[in-house]
Amino acid sequence: MQNNGLFALCVLTKPLLTIASGNPRKVAEIEAMLGPLPLQVQRQPSDLDVEETGSTYLENAQLKAQAAARITRCWALADDSGLEVDFLNGEPGIFSARFASNNQEKLKKILNALGNSPYRSARFHSVMVLCDPHGNTIKHSEGICWGELLKAPSYEGGEFESIFWVKEAQCTYGELTQQQLLKLGSRGKAARAMAPELLNALGLKKSA
Repeated sequence: MQNNGLFALCVLTKPLLTIASGNPRKVAEIEAMLGPLPLQVQRQPSDLDVEETGSTYLENAQLKAQAAARITRCWALADDSGLEVDFLNGEPGIFSARFASNNQEKLKKILNALGNSPYRSARFHSVMVLCDPHGNTIKHSEGICWGELLKAPSYEGGEFESIFWVKEAQCTYGELTQQQLLKLGSRGKAARAMAPELLNALGLKKSA
């Protein structure tokens, strides 16, 4: 009964978009990247835990978006991202979040794997998926940010973004401003590509 009420709310009022993430910072980041769209945004229910068993970013994003849409009975948007290092044949890729137990170990592991190799080109790859309130996949988009990996972090406490140098911005990914993330970041590019598709799918017009 509660889900039916949620579904009615989504249909009869300003569309409610669920971001398939329990991380409020990530939800706020994606909301900002989508721009001034006529939507209400919420993060997924706190008890929703989706196992990422897909073999691609698209499959993992679909799993998360479908689960969030079905439990909230609202439109849902999910993303899956990873770091792909050319010298490591595209690894860690979809396993980036599980590459090691913590940020420090992730950096240590990937820097040790690269050693002193001059071939340090890499990319952040993001895929976003939009599902309707019934869990059907409606649209997907992707974004790639190209760069290279430094031999040491540019600041303490970061993860891969602290060693990923973005040439266009002359700083690491973790030091990009919100505006630069929207223009150059992989998730920002995916969000910009998704925004018009999202408006079209929901039959909306962008706010002035």
